[in-house]
Amino acid sequence: MRCSSRALRRLAGGALSLLLTAGVLPGLARPAAGDQTLPADDGARIKAETWIDSRTVDLTVTTPAIGDDEMIRVIVPPGWSPTASRTWPVVYAYQGGNDDYLSWVRGSQISDLAAQWGVLVVMPSGGKSGGFSDWWNYGKGGTPKWETFHTTEVLQLLERNYHAGTRRAALGVSSGGQGAIAYAARHRGMFTYAASFSGLLHISSAPIQWTLMLQGVTFNSDPFAVWGVPGFDDANWKAHDPYELADKLRGTELYISSGTTGLPGPLDDPSKTPPDSNLYGATGELIVGSTAKDFVARLQRLGIPATTHLYGDGWHNWNYWRRELATEWPLMMKALGAEKV
Repeated sequence: MRCSSRALRRLAGGALSLLLTAGVLPGLARPAAGDQTLPADDGARIKAETWIDSRTVDLTVTTPAIGDDEMIRVIVPPGWSPTASRTWPVVYAYQGGNDDYLSWVRGSQISDLAAQWGVLVVMPSGGKSGGFSDWWNYGKGGTPKWETFHTTEVLQLLERNYHAGTRRAALGVSSGGQGAIAYAARHRGMFTYAASFSGLLHISSAPIQWTLMLQGVTFNSDPFAVWGVPGFDDANWKAHDPYELADKLRGTELYISSGTTGLPGPLDDPSKTPPDSNLYGATGELIVGSTAKDFVARLQRLGIPATTHLYGDGWHNWNYWRRELATEWPLMMKALGAEKV
């Protein structure tokens, strides 16, 4: 059967129109006007979407909580469609400090794992030193409000526009691990499951407070802006501390892992990394490991079950977090009721 050139042009135009409507043309940055997507309650909106491939999209979000545009990487499950009549369970994966919203994609196998399951994976920006909190700002509040961004704006935008469901998991590395556990405790019932890989899980202990103060100075930021001045604003520190909030995690499935010694482990090669990276990896894991031990001991005293892997030697890096993700992922999928595809 032969087609005229006019028919071919009409067919090609129709196919392009379908792709544009579906929003799955790889590499296309498509403005998301207010009448095309639903905003969050506070006016946060999807400003643009860029489809990287048929299942991966970057969202540019205008967010009052942060006061600027922020990015979200979303991996949609096989079978997802913008016109679907169903929802999917969601993994909200949070970055570590001094990183960005693509850290999970660069550092781990999360894209390959997501391709095998009927689950959305949502990776929002967390800022270079966001603290996974609405900043204290000496009691004045105001921006940035990272907790509001993550637990209100991002959830509402994904649920209203991308078929994200209400069975949710929070997953984080390093400071993102602290955020995942704190969010699950501060918003009871929001997350069915929460996991921390090398997270800082006892932030209100005095040694950790002053370590974070030093870190703030190192990153050239105000060390008192996030949670306040140690000794004076301890109530606010405790209000965001997974250790202090542990009793609110009853009923949430938990996975906690960390190195504890600061010594190189089987996945480290000190000869192939710069000395400053070795020092950061060693001291960082020693510090977070001490808080993980505190947190796990508190869970045990409270009788709250958790899957834990305090693996001793090993530095603060993706070599270990990839390993932990491989172990943790099936547990998370089971908790979410996700289906393998």
